[in-house]
Amino acid sequence: MISQDLVQTYRRDGVIMVPDVLDAPMLERVRTVVTELVAGASEVAEHTDLYDLEPGHSPSNPRVRRLKAPHKAHPIFNEIVRSRPMIEILTQLIGPGLRLHGAKLNMKSAQFGSPVEWHQDWAFYPHTNDDLLAIGVLLDDCDLDNGPMLVTPGSHKGDAVWDHHGEDGRFAGLIDPDLIRDEIRRARPCVGKAGSASFHHVRALHGSAANASNRPRNLLLYEIASSDAWPLSGVQDFEEFNGRLLAGGAVVTPRLERAPVRMPLPPAKRGGSIYETQSDSKKSYFARPV
Repeated sequence: MISQDLVQTYRRDGVIMVPDVLDAPMLERVRTVVTELVAGASEVAEHTDLYDLEPGHSPSNPRVRRLKAPHKAHPIFNEIVRSRPMIEILTQLIGPGLRLHGAKLNMKSAQFGSPVEWHQDWAFYPHTNDDLLAIGVLLDDCDLDNGPMLVTPGSHKGDAVWDHHGEDGRFAGLIDPDLIRDEIRRARPCVGKAGSASFHHVRALHGSAANASNRPRNLLLYEIASSDAWPLSGVQDFEEFNGRLLAGGAVVTPRLERAPVRMPLPPAKRGGSIYETQSDSKKSYFARPV
């Protein structure tokens, strides 16, 4: 699916864009499913195991900013991540053993889609090695106007990991923007046509502004780990853990490699999603929609 030059770009920059990962029929199918799932938010008034709601949501005016664990809500999301093209790309970037760590669908609706502050995924779920990445499948055309994900090339390298804790010492899920001004200036947007996908390393610095356009920007995210990368928070259910294997067999010998780690503890005051975790911070970079 991808050239060796693109693989080397991923190694160097920690992020690549790949066009046409989803074809037109699959895009139409998954958009239909998303529309049906979002319609169900009219029946809820608070966050649920599926819905993370925008401020201002009401059953009469439903506003959804994230579908949590969509692969548990509809089989099409498992179909996408387990498709042959996706597995071939992941095998080139990570290796033959692959595990799905998690999935979500971030929805930036026109005019009010919430921003995501600067962070590293690694801060949320450190493992025994950092052969992990996130796939960002564009379900809509994405350009500079509708809140693209911004990633800083090369920020996945080195021996440091940025502090994601707040002034009270609790995990806040974001980095003080005053500490990363240069990295923010060097960030590049992950833009492309619907069906394209970004692949960014678990330690790559990234964030995204609110959607100020009149067009939606739905981003389907999958977190993928090498099968021999084990979460430092532990494995509660070994059968469920192995049930998320995408390629390769079960592994009981975690690969230990040197990587900078700062545990996301004490836990955030608000859990449930990155939006809730970041909401208590006094430090922010992106403007909030009104």
